[in-house]
Amino acid sequence: MTQLSDQQIDQIAQSVLARLGPRGASGTAAPNADPGTDQFGRSVIGVFAELDSAVNAASVAFDALNALTLAKREDIIANIRKRMLESAELLADEAHRETGLGRYEDKVIKNRLVANKTPGTEVLRAEAQSGDGGLSLFERAPFGVIASITPTTNPTSTIICNTIGMVAAGNSVVFNVHPNAKNCSIKCIDLLNRAIVEVGGPPNLAVTLAHPTVETAQGLMTHP
Repeated sequence: MTQLSDQQIDQIAQSVLARLGPRGASGTAAPNADPGTDQFGRSVIGVFAELDSAVNAASVAFDALNALTLAKREDIIANIRKRMLESAELLADEAHRETGLGRYEDKVIKNRLVANKTPGTEVLRAEAQSGDGGLSLFERAPFGVIASITPTTNPTSTIICNTIGMVAAGNSVVFNVHPNAKNCSIKCIDLLNRAIVEVGGPPNLAVTLAHPTVETAQGLMTHP
């Protein structure tokens, strides 16, 4: 495998930034969504103005999910898969239009792939081991509220994959999405929450910030 030099890596990075324009160079995008709305002012679920509010909402959602049965969690994951497959083309188009990266057709494939193939509750089956020392039962427990930093290259497929895996395991997730993929990411998170609520799950199992920045990402990674 050919190893790139630091100078070559820097040249590639500068080329990508040039394609993205001023917003890519600054690492932030101009705010165009209020908390709880998308860039068009439409109501969305899971969008917050402040990091603490997002984390608190995800914490409440985690407690609500933790009180549900595994069977209900399976219903939630099944509906997420269904709705994300229905929205695969829409989300691919929005991601391609907003970021200008990749190919629309490839993004559709990735959205479908993660919707179909991301492991769900089926990997959480309890296991028992017996031997001379007795019988041991192993059951996997959720972590709680998980932080996730998502890229501009594959924004919607990453969010779908992360949400299925984390919610299937009984967790909620706070996303700091890439500023240059903010709008398509907000759309994706809203659709995920609607799919969850539709079958009796709690809202805000997946949340994000209305105006993500490098600073909010740093705050999320160090949040107590």
